[in-house]
Amino acid sequence: MSVGAKPGRAANGPNPGVSARTIADTPRGAARLGAVQALYQIELSGGSPELILQEFLEHRLGEAIDGLSLGEADRALLGDLVEGVAAESASLDDMLAAVLAEDWPVERLETLLRVILRAGAYELGYRPEIPARATITEYVNLAQAFFHGKEPGMANGVLDHLAHSLRPEEFEDQDRQPDGPGG
Repeated sequence: MSVGAKPGRAANGPNPGVSARTIADTPRGAARLGAVQALYQIELSGGSPELILQEFLEHRLGEAIDGLSLGEADRALLGDLVEGVAAESASLDDMLAAVLAEDWPVERLETLLRVILRAGAYELGYRPEIPARATITEYVNLAQAFFHGKEPGMANGVLDHLAHSLRPEEFEDQDRQPDGPGG
């Protein structure tokens, strides 16, 4: 966010408090960052997901975009995220709407936040081999990189609620509370 920008607005580039290394220091992290950037471009331009994905795979990997380097991305994950989110955006929006407050429809979300939440929801719903807690952490980190308001907390709450709904078995130990001393 530029100096003097209002809290809660999308940053004009990365949040200086969140390191690009934090976001894209692994091939999967770089894939998520690239996917969010590609999906954002698709959302704004209405461009073809296939063409924009091809552009990212051929020309943008390894380059810095908005001050964040994509590094060595997991190309398979990047492709799956872009193609999957684009193909399933209506069902992903339904999933998100189910956990958002009634007076906060998906369409009301800022475009970048909506893209981040869709990608996180896609991973939670369609990539069960990736632990839910890892997915939540990665997308909250992405939100922190681009927002300076309540959006990262909102991303955490929405994705956590969705993860508990979609994958309750991953949270059974955490959700069980001891009955007190002795049992």
